[in-house]
Amino acid sequence: MNQTAELQSTKAQTSTSQLDQLKRWTRVVADTGDFGSIKEFAPEDATTNPSLIFKAAQMPEYKYLLDKAIADNRGASGAKPELVSKVMDSLLIAFGTEILKIIPGRVSTETDAILSFDVESLLAKARRFIDLYQKNGISRERVLIKIASTWEGIKACEILQKEGINCNMTLLFSLAQAVACAEAKAKLISPFVGRILDWYKAKTGKDYSPNEDPGVVSVRTIYAYYKKFDHHTEVMGASFRNTGEILELAGCDLLTISPNLLADLKKTSAPIEQKLSPEFAKSINVQHLDVSEKNFRWLMNEDAMATEKTAEGIRNFHADAQKLEKLIAEKL
Repeated sequence: MNQTAELQSTKAQTSTSQLDQLKRWTRVVADTGDFGSIKEFAPEDATTNPSLIFKAAQMPEYKYLLDKAIADNRGASGAKPELVSKVMDSLLIAFGTEILKIIPGRVSTETDAILSFDVESLLAKARRFIDLYQKNGISRERVLIKIASTWEGIKACEILQKEGINCNMTLLFSLAQAVACAEAKAKLISPFVGRILDWYKAKTGKDYSPNEDPGVVSVRTIYAYYKKFDHHTEVMGASFRNTGEILELAGCDLLTISPNLLADLKKTSAPIEQKLSPEFAKSINVQHLDVSEKNFRWLMNEDAMATEKTAEGIRNFHADAQKLEKLIAEKL
């Protein structure tokens, strides 16, 4: 390549947004229930949770989805709490169905946080979600069922994966959770980068550079473990606090990113580099981990951050689900 061509190539690279550069190595996922944001940033996949759906359901442009979910369940039998639950399920699937009209890939739909320690109820809810999606003409291959990474959640995932129902294991904060999910053959895990950082900042009072960010380090370790021990579960970094965390994980299988951080990446064109790759994974020293039930529970007990953040996440998602249920009940 001559000097002129090299200059042109360099100029083209630096004028490409960081978002487009990131998409070369990583499957970008939108972490939102807002269709406008999804259209703007053109991700392959999208993730939702009760907090995001509650926020979106209050927006005037999505009122029709709530109205339809209520109308579709008007004739359903049962007491009001049962009706509210059915409307809630229909609303989650309605958002997911509309999102799948925009994106080429998959949507993640979250099970009720209150079911996080109940294997049978998680199985029933996941199967109900898949049934509702199929009634909307959506194949199960385009749906990921989100389940908290408790021991019971992981056991439910193991059963669902054998049925061909793909799971996105969320609220994940430790290598023990990640390994147990991989051994359960989970399709995907969502380690929460930013919430890990929050915990360490609160405990130590110090700021961390993106490279030494405890959440980033956690995902690096999980990624390396999966590659070393030939696990096919996909790693999707989630819950980011800044673009520095995202760029340190460029090359991760997937990254789910909020609209405000997607916007920051889109308006910036500084060159970025691939940080994670199978070759990188070989340079990380990770040892095989025993995640039998007794060892899993002990490892979680010894990891105050993972225990506290998993429990807090379940509580917070349940609180937002209750807000959404209240909104539905008022509409009824």
